Amino acid sequence: MTALKPSSAHSPSGKASGIEARCSATGMRMTEQRRVIARVLAEAEDHPDVEELYRRCVAVDDKISISTVYRTVKLFEDAGIIERHDFREGRARYEQMRDSHHDHLINLRDGKVIEFTSEEIEKLQAEIARKLGYKLVDHRLELYCVPLEDDKK
Repeated sequence: MTALKPSSAHSPSGKASGIEARCSATGMRMTEQRRVIARVLAEAEDHPDVEELYRRCVAVDDKISISTVYRTVKLFEDAGIIERHDFREGRARYEQMRDSHHDHLINLRDGKVIEFTSEEIEKLQAEIARKLGYKLVDHRLELYCVPLEDDKK
C-alpha cells in the first residue's frame, strides 16, 4: 500500500519573504502592490485563481486593480516563481513554486485540492520511464476523485 503523506506545503510565516526573495533574485522590480500580491500568494493554503487572489489582495490594499493582479501573476509565472494549474474547472489556479515535489488529489465535488507525496508512486513512475527506455526528468500527477460516500447514495 502506498504511504501517502499530506504535503506540508504552506506555512504562512516566512513564505512571503520566499516569494519576494525569488523576485529579487530575478532582478524583478518590486512595487508595494507586487509585494502585497506576493505575500497573499505565499500565505495561501489553497490554490487560488486570479479572482480569489484579487479579493484577498483588495482586503489588504483597496487600490490594487484586477488587471494589476493578472499582470503580476503572469510576471511571477513567467519568472518561475509560481506554478499554474488547470484542475479541469476552466480557470487557472496558482501556487508558490517549491523546492520539494508533491502531487495533487482534486475533489470534483467541491474543488478541494489535497497535496500529497508518495515515495512508492515516485519510484514507480521512474521505473516505468526506465522500462520504456527513458530517464524521468519531470512530471505532474493530478488525481481526480469523488468522495467514497458518493457510492453509498
